[in-house]
Amino acid sequence: MVENDSANQPPQESVTDKNTSDELSFVHDAVLLQETVAAVLGVKSLPKQTDDRQNSLQMSGIYVDATFGRGGHSRLLLSQLADDATLIVFDKDPTAISVARELANTDSRVKVVHDSFATLTDSLAAMGIMQVDGLMADLGISSPQIDDGSRGFSFMRDGAVDMRMDTSRGQSVAEWLEKVDDETLANVLYEFGEERHSRRIARAIKQMESYDSTLALAEVIKVAHPNWQRGKHPATQSFQAMRIFINNELGDVDDFLEQSIPILKAGGQLAVISFHSLEDRRIKQFLQRHSKGQYPEDENLPMPPKRPRYFSKPKRVGPSKAETSQNPRARSAWLRMATRTDTDYLPSVEQ
Repeated sequence: MVENDSANQPPQESVTDKNTSDELSFVHDAVLLQETVAAVLGVKSLPKQTDDRQNSLQMSGIYVDATFGRGGHSRLLLSQLADDATLIVFDKDPTAISVARELANTDSRVKVVHDSFATLTDSLAAMGIMQVDGLMADLGISSPQIDDGSRGFSFMRDGAVDMRMDTSRGQSVAEWLEKVDDETLANVLYEFGEERHSRRIARAIKQMESYDSTLALAEVIKVAHPNWQRGKHPATQSFQAMRIFINNELGDVDDFLEQSIPILKAGGQLAVISFHSLEDRRIKQFLQRHSKGQYPEDENLPMPPKRPRYFSKPKRVGPSKAETSQNPRARSAWLRMATRTDTDYLPSVEQ
């Protein structure tokens, strides 16, 4: 599969609407499910699923699902873990956390953290955990969040212009738009949405009288956008940009990746799914840098020092044709994975 930016766009919205605002009722198909769980367990493939527990790998250890969502990856992982294993699940979204707590009530192996995975080190330390055997993350926005118009992520379902992953804290996009100036807004649309017409769109947005409707905001962007792409709503990149900015998504990804080095045990596995080029590029460069021991600060040195290689050669997997046919939102996904080497972590390398 060829890697390019156009193949790494965020999942598009389905035009099929829902008849309820209860986000718990929305379906979420976990992307690259088998591949991700196999990667975080360090095996080539999982045993064929049956009701017989003897077909389970029965792996011991401590694992982290950094983006629980609706628990698709976590549930499959749990089916392969031994009774003495532990799974810590993180999520910003209060609805996702409600689902996670229901799971924890029925499975004592599950521990729940309502916070960003950027707090990985501190949150695990609070539990007395210094290192884990595997980390997995499914980045970006989930189908239930898009499908629930009240969350504000959708440009096809009306709702408040919110877009917060964690509705219990922080400012909404609407509150931010009331205060932000044209230039800053344009820079956000360009940097986080790679929107080439950012200045024109920003001026149109700032001329709106209010920001209480996602459909109204999407329509303004649609009218202002001079170059529509077939099969893609003109507001796609602008909505992506505002969502990523308001949730500090890229900053959280950077923090999570850096913390993965000291948190993973020797031989531990890292598996991360991304859906657009901004995230995928970060993961790719991070794993390349730390698997080769090559760092930007050494590039111009006549004799670069020997640096630690914290990861094995990374691998990348995309969804199969069968998966994208069944779940179109999977088509832009990439899974990148690598094994933690046994080199001691030296924070000074990053400085």
